[in-house]
Amino acid sequence: MPSPFSDLDSRLDRAVSASDPSEATNPTNPSDPDATVSVWLGDLDGRPRYEHDAFAPHYAASTMKLPLVIAAFRRVVRGELDLDAPVAVTGTFASVLDGSPFDLDEAEDQDPQTWAALGGTRTLGELAEQAITHSSNIATNLLVDVVGLDEVAEVLRIVGCSPATVVGRGIEDAVARRAGITNTVTAADLGLVMAAVGRREPALGGDEVLAPVEAMLARQEHVDQAPAGLPPGTPTASKSGWIPGVSHDVALVRPVGEEPFVIAVCTTIDLDETEAAVFVAGIARDVWRAEHPTDDPTDDPTDDPTEPVTESVTESVTDLAAQPGSEGEQA
Repeated sequence: MPSPFSDLDSRLDRAVSASDPSEATNPTNPSDPDATVSVWLGDLDGRPRYEHDAFAPHYAASTMKLPLVIAAFRRVVRGELDLDAPVAVTGTFASVLDGSPFDLDEAEDQDPQTWAALGGTRTLGELAEQAITHSSNIATNLLVDVVGLDEVAEVLRIVGCSPATVVGRGIEDAVARRAGITNTVTAADLGLVMAAVGRREPALGGDEVLAPVEAMLARQEHVDQAPAGLPPGTPTASKSGWIPGVSHDVALVRPVGEEPFVIAVCTTIDLDETEAAVFVAGIARDVWRAEHPTDDPTDDPTDDPTEPVTESVTESVTDLAAQPGSEGEQA
């Protein structure tokens, strides 16, 4: 029996082939211009239902904030940190490479609340909330300093991530980036991390750690990627990440009356921010349709449910040029 995803495989391959290699840039390896689209769909036990180039490495962008916040809550539950403890707010940080200072650019962030506290304090819990719900760069770097990258690495190890997924530095640490220290993910590994959240993995601290993390992810404000491709009202808890040429999303989905699942989509492809979000949403929509062939997840009467969303991107991808993203992570 043919896979319900065989048509999606073909469309994704065509979308990648249509991307102009002379224009595309792979931030994971700038010397490699190849576009890459990766998808992982799986159950909460980590078993995949569908994979498309799911083990290819991508620059992580803000998806690295997911294991970071899990690591923060693990330290809180162990009694090493306190969610109510004040953290001094600064926009200047020390490079993980040599300790040299670097500054974040407020204009490239989307967290005016934390930036307004510059010179003052925010609690650890407030920083975790902003890092997830607003994808705050300043909150993320403050968390990195407090929580520690070794703790993030331990989260990745516990859930069984491959060596391709690494969180090696904070946001915009250009000195470390030039030395080859970076943040990378695979769709499969993002799926494993989110599945661990969904099943309340005991080795990560169970419900005490992961229930509040999922609650934060469910308050996510950036829901124009994978959640936008699912039926309206479908409960999701998600974390996206985007920079020019890169757009990812990983979502824990709890559809009413069905078993929960995780979808992770990573794209390194020459699309601007808006088109990339549409593309990722289209992949989520097509994945849903593959398992629900009579269901139109967008519930849009003007849309032709027989035309895959990914197909329109395949037709236009060579005409699109990457534009500056709003996330601000240029490293």
